[in-house]
This record gives sequence, C-alpha cells and structure tokens, in this order.
Amino acid sequence: MAVAKPGPSGPAVPASSDTAVATPQIQLIPASAEGALDAAEEAVDLLLESGRAPGDVLVITTGEPHPWAAHELSFGEASYWAQHDARDDVFYADAAVAGRAASRPVVVVAVNGGAAAVATTALPLALGRAGTLLIVCGDPQQINSVLGAGV
Repeated sequence: MAVAKPGPSGPAVPASSDTAVATPQIQLIPASAEGALDAAEEAVDLLLESGRAPGDVLVITTGEPHPWAAHELSFGEASYWAQHDARDDVFYADAAVAGRAASRPVVVVAVNGGAAAVATTALPLALGRAGTLLIVCGDPQQINSVLGAGV
C-alpha cells in the first residue's frame, strides 16, 4: 500500500474546499527598528521592478508612519482611504489603522518601533491581509516569537 509523502509533492487541497485557507509565503528581512523602513522600501522597489503591480502591495509600519502616509493624511482621511480603495498604487498604513485596509497579494511590514504589543498585533494582522507573500522587515527574534520559529 503506497502512502503519499507530505510536503510540496503531496496532494494539494482542492480549491473548492470551504475550509482551505491559503497561507502566504513569509520572507524575513533582518533590520534594526531604525533600518526597517528603509528595508521595506527596498523590498517594495524590488517587487515593482520584478513586475508586481503597485496596487498589489500594502505596507504596514509599526512605529513612525511612512512619510507618504503622513503626507497623504494631511489632505484628510477621506482622501487617504479613497486612494486605498482605488488600488492604483502601493498603500502605506500605520499598524493602528491597518485593520481597515483590505487584503492585497503582498504585504510588507516595517517593524520600525512602536510598543512590542503593536508589533505583536500588527504581524498577525498582516499575515491575515497577505494573499501570497508577507515580507517582514525587523528584528528576527521578535518576528519569530510572534509568527513562529524559523520564519
């Protein structure tokens, strides 16, 4: 009696299964809190250069907001969220409001400070928002403690 081996060569879960939940691939980019935003920017640049559509990408920050988000919010929340809804470009959100952001194929998280609780809640939220890829820029030890060892 042959038994199928688990893993990538094993049988796939049918797409029609109501209980199947796709788990995105997780990539970790080690960075200090001070360098996490720069690392996230580099990751976004590489995604766009490789052909990823800008509207496919959501960037979440756990500390200081991304300068784009701060600038756009200066025009008011309605305008800021209208850009999110248009899905024409990369969207940047602070962890405090990221729960309002819709899922996108790629989510990039810059663990650039904020309370440990912010990162602890932002990472699972980001994992739930990422369709195919979650890129986390920050302290590997902190990230692994939240998302699971070996990320």
